[in-house]
Amino acid sequence: MKLILTNEVTGLGSAGDLVEVKDGYGRNYLLPRGLATQWTRGGQKQVDALRKAREARVIASLEDAKGVKGQLEARTLTITAQAGGSGRLFGAVTQSEVAEAAKAEGVTIDRRTVEFTAPIKSTGEHTAQVRLHPEVLATVKLSVVAR
Repeated sequence: MKLILTNEVTGLGSAGDLVEVKDGYGRNYLLPRGLATQWTRGGQKQVDALRKAREARVIASLEDAKGVKGQLEARTLTITAQAGGSGRLFGAVTQSEVAEAAKAEGVTIDRRTVEFTAPIKSTGEHTAQVRLHPEVLATVKLSVVAR
């Protein structure tokens, strides 16, 4: 099955890429979640538009990405969330909250580049990864505190 990715999918590709996947993976996972659209002949215009948008969001050069990586890894981002008495969160920390915490520290990142190894559902110290460039992956320390 040929699909056009509309969002970055780890291990498969980024927005605007034309990929060939097994029918079940595309039909049951990628299409229902809005991560891809069916490929058509007229889809080439959509691919071009997605690539332009992606290039505008991506940090242009490798040196800039390494500089941002140094800034992110030197800091601990503090995220406040509503939690119960035992420290368990009502919900989970989202990618948008990590991006907002980074912005408060003076570093602008796209929320779509934030990846969690496991959902963050408790207060304390955690880590997340931020894909700044195809070759640069920053590990960010998060401090989740209760409101």
